[in-house]
Amino acid sequence: MLWVTGMLKVVGGLLGLALVRRRAWGRGMDCLLQLMAWGAGVLLVWHGALFVGQGLLVQAHIIELAPELLPVSRWYTYLWGPWFVGGGVTFILAARTHLSTMADRRGATITGMIGGLGALALSAAALIAGIG
Repeated sequence: MLWVTGMLKVVGGLLGLALVRRRAWGRGMDCLLQLMAWGAGVLLVWHGALFVGQGLLVQAHIIELAPELLPVSRWYTYLWGPWFVGGGVTFILAARTHLSTMADRRGATITGMIGGLGALALSAAALIAGIG
């Protein structure tokens, strides 16, 4: 799993570079960049918000957590969760900046919305299934 997350970070870095680079990629590649950027952005914001939300519920004693997991919960609530949210917002801002440089924005906008909604649906399904 560590190798998979490492590769995802490399792909995310390359995606970020491709979004901010001033180059005409072509319509198909621009749409693919929008799909991936909005998908990654929404997924990161959602994931981080779940960390923060669950941690705040634990801190408010609304939900219970095993005592040995409380220090880890604080890390996720106050450090990792906000970083995930910040990374997701950064991807979304980069996608919007990239979109503003494109001549044909309509198709890329629709593709970006599909990426964002698809990521949200996938994450919600995994959450309901108890996978993530």
